[in-house]
Amino acid sequence: MAELVKVALDAMGGDNAPGEIIKGAVDALEESDRLKIFFVGKEQIIKDELSKYTYDESRVEIVNAEEVIEMAEPPVMAIRTKKDSSIVKAMFLVKHGECDAYVSAGSTGATLVGGQVIIGRIKGVERSPLAPLIPTENGVSLLIDCGANVDARPSHLVQFAKMGSVYMENVCGIKNPRVGIVNIGAEEEKGNVLVKETFPLLKNCPDINFIGSVEARDIPYGVADVIVCEAFTGNVILKMYEGVATALLKVVKKGLMSSLRAKIGGLLIKPALKDALKDYDMNQYGGAPMLGLTGLVVKTHGSAKAVEVKNSILQCVTFKEQNIAEKIKESILSDT
Repeated sequence: MAELVKVALDAMGGDNAPGEIIKGAVDALEESDRLKIFFVGKEQIIKDELSKYTYDESRVEIVNAEEVIEMAEPPVMAIRTKKDSSIVKAMFLVKHGECDAYVSAGSTGATLVGGQVIIGRIKGVERSPLAPLIPTENGVSLLIDCGANVDARPSHLVQFAKMGSVYMENVCGIKNPRVGIVNIGAEEEKGNVLVKETFPLLKNCPDINFIGSVEARDIPYGVADVIVCEAFTGNVILKMYEGVATALLKVVKKGLMSSLRAKIGGLLIKPALKDALKDYDMNQYGGAPMLGLTGLVVKTHGSAKAVEVKNSILQCVTFKEQNIAEKIKESILSDT
């Protein structure tokens, strides 16, 4: 039997912890026999939750951690002072090679700081971006960066493009992925200083398939496989994406309930509509990996339910089996 992929799970992080976190983990164990999960958090609480389920106990370990880093805590101080927290202990499991990946719905700030300080970046990587998959008309695109590096430099964005290309080719199976930079127009001379300075670097980078500028309105159509931007812009795009999707669903539901005729029509189209909207459910794509680290870090939404937690854990298997960290290392070192 092949070696198991070991995932350190922050069982105490997120709005719905520990219930939804542990349920998602158990679902992941049931779906894949390639997993072993280390539940990190308050031992008795984890045991009580796990007692609700039937699972392969040989693929589960509990690592006691009595402290919890809350969402509002200053992340640097929390990482330094809360050594017995679920986030810190889970990350040290990855750092010491006891686990292959870390997954959390907890504090984004603490996860970002811990990823860089505890696990550490691959040699040559200047910044580690968060890179979620977002649904488009043609499948999915990778948005990089969506929240880790607000004050990025042109050289950072070039590395984001290279790391994103490696991820999309090996995890999503997209050969020669198209790379675009977020801009306010298609013309090369448009954009802020960062975009104007980055554009020629991407254009002349032989390791990526750069297609030029991408406007925000074109992203849902899947015009590029890797969407490059700094974190402020990326986070705005991601949150707008999620908000519009939720609002449209509410409008559609309201319209379908507006009259008897609409209700009858709604019943008729419900199966087709459900299938059509399934691909736009961001929960099915898991969390956002933090690329460029020596170990895998995956950050899920703070409000993540079991299905998103499950898919975040399952994506760790693909990441490990495709040896993404080593391939990113090779890509970055090729320029040095």
